[in-house]
Amino acid sequence: MSDAARARRVLIAADKFKGSLTAARVAAHLTAGLRAAAGPGLHVTALPVADGGDGTVDAALAAGFERREARVTGPLGEPVTAAYALRAGTAVVEMAEASGLRHARGGLAPLTATTYGTGELLRAALDAGARTVVLGVGGSATTDGGAGALSALGARLLDAAGDPVGPGGAALAGLVTADLAGLDPRLRSTRLVLASDVDNPLTGPYGAAAVYGPQKGASADDVAVLDAALARYAAVLDGGALAGAPGAGAAGGLGYGALAGLGAAFRPGIEVMLDVLGFPAALESADLVITGEGSLDAQTLHGKAPAGVAAAARARGVPVIAVCGRVSLPEETLREAGFRRAYALTDLEPDPARCMAHAGPLLERLGERIATDASDPAFP
Repeated sequence: MSDAARARRVLIAADKFKGSLTAARVAAHLTAGLRAAAGPGLHVTALPVADGGDGTVDAALAAGFERREARVTGPLGEPVTAAYALRAGTAVVEMAEASGLRHARGGLAPLTATTYGTGELLRAALDAGARTVVLGVGGSATTDGGAGALSALGARLLDAAGDPVGPGGAALAGLVTADLAGLDPRLRSTRLVLASDVDNPLTGPYGAAAVYGPQKGASADDVAVLDAALARYAAVLDGGALAGAPGAGAAGGLGYGALAGLGAAFRPGIEVMLDVLGFPAALESADLVITGEGSLDAQTLHGKAPAGVAAAARARGVPVIAVCGRVSLPEETLREAGFRRAYALTDLEPDPARCMAHAGPLLERLGERIATDASDPAFP
């Protein structure tokens, strides 16, 4: 490789390869491959990223946040240990840590799964001194509109008899009163950011129950029950004013609960996380950015991490290439989205199962290929 190529400053800002590697491991394998071909003269900075879904806390920890843990209520009511990240008064809370599908291995409960533990995790962050909280949503096992989280933070959601409604979304059909006066007073002086990569409304054909309920075990009948119950919930909580707001349907409606009940502000997850993780500063010293995720497809272009990285880098005039397990986007679409090139594991190993099983070594080979290609003055 030429001396000029060896001096290239590379920023690796990739998301996880779901089911194979964390974002930090993706960066480590790519770095090993790049340096194997380019030698020690290549300057590589790793900044694992996430878009608010699974892996958001891990990305914050890799960026230097402190890991904190709390014992909270899981989606099925059992105790679980959930992690969050904290630095200088800013907490990154990932709802999947408390209320995610990862905690429903014993069976799904679409009608009764609760976000109560997410509220407990938010309270733990407040107890630790957080006054800015980024709430990453995604990977939930719940469709309760965030009612459980509100209850954990002091809200009283009552039925006609004045008793608390039960856990889960279905019970909200009996909601009559939503008393938010008892919410943790620290929330009033806390900046709460809802970080999501989806903009679905709370209810209707594109809502939380209809679109995501089946992933959580909901039958067609369950979806109808949940959608009606969420509509009732919204009517009681704020007259439905924010039920159609972007992000209201995220994480089984937790987005709505955060917006209408906790005063959260919605921002695309990747935009929030790039700011929190320090991407703008890291970008200033980069000649090339490498981003990516497991599958580079149409969903990537709708708020996923690689698209956000590409847009931010392009705005600063820094070229971006992508690495992924597989790519299904045509070259023209990739270029329009800001990617100069895309490298896929399937270029090396056509069997998807083997790609997932051997993602690390294959990524190192891609890193070597990228470093070799970079010796061309026209790259990228």
